[in-house]
Amino acid sequence: MGLWRWRHNPLRRTTDLFEAWLALAAAVLIVTAGPAVGWITGALTEESLRQSVRVQRLQRHATTATVVGAASAPRPVAFDTEAAVNEERRAVRAKWAAPDGSTRTGTVPTALRTASPGDTFSLWTDDSGRIVPRPMDMATVEVHAALAGVGASMAWGVLVECARRLVLWRLVRHRHAALDRAWAAAGPDWGRTGAGS
Repeated sequence: MGLWRWRHNPLRRTTDLFEAWLALAAAVLIVTAGPAVGWITGALTEESLRQSVRVQRLQRHATTATVVGAASAPRPVAFDTEAAVNEERRAVRAKWAAPDGSTRTGTVPTALRTASPGDTFSLWTDDSGRIVPRPMDMATVEVHAALAGVGASMAWGVLVECARRLVLWRLVRHRHAALDRAWAAAGPDWGRTGAGS
């Protein structure tokens, strides 16, 4: 549709040629820079998340908890949201060992189907023995990095297209203003006596 703007034509305006070059530049920016922006964003996000995982693995410790009894609270305070997506969690009263060797007791979430006193399950604690979510795994890191890359690439495309449309809007306003000036200079006086037409 827009190829006629490239042809030599006495009706082609300078703004038509500028509009064609603008569309070509936007397409090139979207096709070439879009994937680069996505790749760079994904790589930076992945490196940042890998660093977070390294810190989490240093600050979080796996331990074994023993069920003491049923939970008195209707819901526990700390649920592992990543695990809760794949399995049903219920609250139990349990005891576990903190990294310093002291014993802690509290209401915790567990994936045990039937939690009887004496049953054991795994949980994660911080350096002071408080329950924390497990460290992020590498599959989650890669998914988050890929989503960040795709999102950045799409955002780049939207940004370039919005910029193109803004310039095009200003170009159309310029065209209309030029047409109004030309129309005013021509003086629409048809049908009046002595107008010379």
